[in-house]
Amino acid sequence: MSKILLSLTTFLCLLQAQAQNGYDIRLTLKPYKNSKIYLGYYYGKIKAVADSITLDENSTGHFTGKEKLTGGVYFIVSPSKTILFELLIDSQQHFSLAADTLHLPGSVTFTGSPENTVFQQYTLFTNNKGSEIVASQKELAATHDKKDSLRLREKIRRLNEEIQQYRQQIAARYPQSLLTMLFHAMKEPVVPPAPKVGGKVDSLFPYHYFKAHYWDSISFTDDRLTRTPVFEPRLDKYYKDLVSPQADSIEREADMMLLEARVNKTMFQFLLVYFVQKYVNPEYMGQDAVFVHLFEKYINTGQAEFFTEKYRQYLNNRAYSLMANLIGQPAANLEMVDSSGKPRPLYGVQAPFTVICFWDATCGHCKEVVPRLDSIFQAKWKQQGVKLYGVMVDGGQEAWLQFIKDHNLKDWIHVYETKAHQDSTEAAGQAGYRQLYDVYQTPILYLLDKDKRIIAKKLSYQQLDEVLNLKLQHEKSH
Repeated sequence: MSKILLSLTTFLCLLQAQAQNGYDIRLTLKPYKNSKIYLGYYYGKIKAVADSITLDENSTGHFTGKEKLTGGVYFIVSPSKTILFELLIDSQQHFSLAADTLHLPGSVTFTGSPENTVFQQYTLFTNNKGSEIVASQKELAATHDKKDSLRLREKIRRLNEEIQQYRQQIAARYPQSLLTMLFHAMKEPVVPPAPKVGGKVDSLFPYHYFKAHYWDSISFTDDRLTRTPVFEPRLDKYYKDLVSPQADSIEREADMMLLEARVNKTMFQFLLVYFVQKYVNPEYMGQDAVFVHLFEKYINTGQAEFFTEKYRQYLNNRAYSLMANLIGQPAANLEMVDSSGKPRPLYGVQAPFTVICFWDATCGHCKEVVPRLDSIFQAKWKQQGVKLYGVMVDGGQEAWLQFIKDHNLKDWIHVYETKAHQDSTEAAGQAGYRQLYDVYQTPILYLLDKDKRIIAKKLSYQQLDEVLNLKLQHEKSH
């Protein structure tokens, strides 16, 4: 008899385990009827749709799927694509919720999801405290009375402290919960007093401590972070404020994160996509070397199958284009001819500095920039030994020559690529100058040293002038 009961118990456990596969979220959302409702989620700064349902006459519907959802912060979206309220999805993905959209967020209730019940209580608590803080801040901005200012500042401090204490209570009671993980992800290190070194306070201690402990409470193997609105902003802050902008420093930090995340496919994908998108067209000059590093180490070695074929081709083209013009590398030679057909290759130019300007006489932006570039060249650069190598990209030879004449662009080395040279380059399967110099818009400026190594690229002429000044000052001081 006991064996039969044991078998029955095992069978029921198996049924329960099977029933918990995938997700099943029952939603009652008044007053919507026969309306499409969406279940959305955060993916870094992106908001995406995980599922959709059509509510019945009773305002009820089921979000269901055979595969479990990646844990994280999700939200219910109205038929008009408005986010109504958030919910947490973690290991328990079979539960129900009900809400009346006329009384949000107070009307939201959960059944079968204790964590969301706690999350809802926390949401209501912080909404109330947040409203008090906002009201106090408005009152503080309007008051001119010193006593009132002190009272309001103390009130705001106390309200923020109450929120922190409430979070700490939840974290202590539910240390493994998704909500606690979110609290950790939002919390920044508290820097202790700086120690004295040789009797003096170490001024760099706060930076080094903050950076060293920035990720203490965050695990790069927890894929739930990828579906929250807090993780990507923390990455942004880290790479903007705490990591040196030099490419090798960024590469080192990115490699360490990707190495740690490798055991979790979802997190590895999120981080690699984040780094690729951040550095494929970087904000600062020279950081495109980070993308080339990522391409060579991860994408070109088959570790990024999650990219679509079209996007992989785009990354391929970008990588091979950028490889040819990284800062500090020798510039590719340009086999060009001048307006009379005389060969004027780039490496035939003898100068301490060479500025290459890729431009188009019919381009509106070029029409504004090129005369200004000529002005600074005539007034300053020419006396400093700078040679200006102007490459016609598009617009036709007639428009090019007319623009040069109309704006008196003298002392430039005006060149273009002949059709015959372009055809022979293509026939040989070689990269053209557009790819070698990443010329897909105009105007584009490059600054080369006497050995034709790239000093700077894709800067404005004003920024190029600043770089030249620094280089000349450096040469004088040495």
